[in-house]
Amino acid sequence: MCRHFAWLGAPRSLGELMLAPEHGLLVQSYRPRRQRNGRMNADGWGVGFYPLDSAEPARWRSNRPLWSDASFASVAPTISSTCVLGAVRSATAGMPMDETAAAPFQSGHWLLSHNGVIDRGLLGPHPAAESVCDSALLAAHVFDRGPEHVGKLVAELGTSDPAARLNLLLTDGHRLLGTRWNDTLSVLATDDGVLVASEPFDDDPAWVDVPDHHLVDVTGAGITITDLES
Repeated sequence: MCRHFAWLGAPRSLGELMLAPEHGLLVQSYRPRRQRNGRMNADGWGVGFYPLDSAEPARWRSNRPLWSDASFASVAPTISSTCVLGAVRSATAGMPMDETAAAPFQSGHWLLSHNGVIDRGLLGPHPAAESVCDSALLAAHVFDRGPEHVGKLVAELGTSDPAARLNLLLTDGHRLLGTRWNDTLSVLATDDGVLVASEPFDDDPAWVDVPDHHLVDVTGAGITITDLES
């Protein structure tokens, strides 16, 4: 299992989003509050962000625990972006442990993170996958189908594999898409943007839990939540 989040809004630093919150991604790497499968996320981490002067994302990924990366901790407060997608990883047994298996995965200007597990036999190999792990294969199939169809693909795969956990976050720097499928997902709308995360960063009552088997779509026009099974 893993934990992840995405931010879309006014520029915020990676330190402010990933390291500073009371129960943010750093704390979730060793003490998640809502994680149902596994107790830590120490098998790597990654962040993708859109530099303020570029439409293409940059990524920083590692196979080390987030709490052990002093270099990132020193640099994170100096990097700001209007759109950030970050994740910490708890590797599924038998999956590779190198940084190419850490989210976010990328195709052009799209980034994707997968919080969960799926039977790789349902996906089959994919030449564009960044790793042989289930999350990378899933990402490649989502990119192939088209991110705008992620909800339909998640519903199809979830029906074929009832044990699958298919929480996905995708962004192109201007739009966030998130699915909740058999795990937790919450949304926080602030005055300057929107956070979508596996679990709340703090105890602010403004956090809203997304219903299971639903899709979240965040744009400049607002937040839409729709049923994936309707």
